[in-house]
Amino acid sequence: MIDDSHTGDTPSACAAECRDVDHLLEGVRRFKARFYDEAPALMQGLVEKGQKPAVLMISCSDSRVDPALLTGALPGELFVVRNVANLVPAYAPDDGLHGTGAALEYAVRDLGVDHIVVLGHAHCGGIKAMLATAGGERQPREFVGPWVEMALAASRLHLPAEDGEQREMPLDHLKAVPFLAERASILGSLDNLMTYPWVRERVEAGSLSLHGWWFDLESGDLWVTDAPGTPLMPAT
Repeated sequence: MIDDSHTGDTPSACAAECRDVDHLLEGVRRFKARFYDEAPALMQGLVEKGQKPAVLMISCSDSRVDPALLTGALPGELFVVRNVANLVPAYAPDDGLHGTGAALEYAVRDLGVDHIVVLGHAHCGGIKAMLATAGGERQPREFVGPWVEMALAASRLHLPAEDGEQREMPLDHLKAVPFLAERASILGSLDNLMTYPWVRERVEAGSLSLHGWWFDLESGDLWVTDAPGTPLMPAT
């Protein structure tokens, strides 16, 4: 089941439980004061010259892990794509709607980013949903289950056995240590990135680098890999 502490789906539930957004409006006022009133050069430059971010960040939609807050990035530094469980589908152009693929294409082919970072995190509700679905627990949602299923094969195949070989990992093992599935699914998304011909071309030419990051919500530590297919290791 998705890890979600607020599940009220009806207007009556919302009326009783919803919190206001006044503090967010105040945040916008502070942002305006900082970047428009006190030091407007940055935003003026972004308006007049357009954006030229160096990094495409593919991160989870989870409210606890915000890429800009986590990295301290300024406006214009990150081009961010967020979805459930920070997943990248394999290259499969067709008549379907591909939000992640469209953002990836624009970042790589039009903005010319230098880096792509897949940012995952501990206690990911999407990965928990994937493991539950794989175990036969039907998700009471129309879209989440099919979306997160793409992470299952990658999670299994990117967990090395005791002899160091890559082979399919039993589902029970993944469910017992979900943080391994979270990290392994990041490696799966890095693999999928390389199925996009215009990503592979630039990676092989040395003009684009791929990175996998996993953020530990409990400790604040970051695990990274800069080489697709290699395990993530502590960086902080």
